[in-house]
Amino acid sequence: MTEPVLALTDARLTLDGNAGPVEILKGITLSVARGETLGMIGPSGSGKSSLLMLMGGLERATGGTVTALGHDLTAMDEDALARFRRGNMGVVFQSFHLIPTMTALENVAVPLELAGVPDAFDRAEAELAAVGLASRMHHYPSQMSGGEQQRVALARAAAPRPAILLADEPTGNLDGANGAAIMDMLFGLRDRHGATLILVTHAPELAARCDRVVRLADGRVAGEGLAA
Repeated sequence: MTEPVLALTDARLTLDGNAGPVEILKGITLSVARGETLGMIGPSGSGKSSLLMLMGGLERATGGTVTALGHDLTAMDEDALARFRRGNMGVVFQSFHLIPTMTALENVAVPLELAGVPDAFDRAEAELAAVGLASRMHHYPSQMSGGEQQRVALARAAAPRPAILLADEPTGNLDGANGAAIMDMLFGLRDRHGATLILVTHAPELAARCDRVVRLADGRVAGEGLAA
């Protein structure tokens, strides 16, 4: 059997709240195959985004293990996690997280330069063209619509050719038409680069496009498939 791209075993996350420790994830065991598209759904507060953050090493599990591409993320320090993410993962958030003082081209190219990619600006241009922004490369985020900003964020996530794409409500701040276009592009990036895609969404129609859907409730996996 092929080793999974991502595997969580009894993964737990407890964070400190005002009234004491809050158990966010309560023992998640889950694996994702190479090239699979996994949708994660569930009500607000069910732990979807927290689970995605564990998968990306952006939150550290307080129990259990999280393995990505054969590497134990729970054993890495912050610097090692940052290096691992830079080379292997692309993350797209609901908020675009663009640097306002940089053009679209710079927002995509600078992370590549920091990673030592020799053709950073050429690759950034190609990725922006792939998401329909060839004519907007030299515009700043404030000069772009929400849909355009999210396309820049997609290009930035895809430019390092990551093995794993993580998307947390990527259409949450967009209207229906822009949201549909962003999802088409996200699935297109997956197909073009052969990435494994993990998608958190509230939208059943988006989850339905995934190979597999996991439902979360109260910090646990409640089942698979769209139907409760």
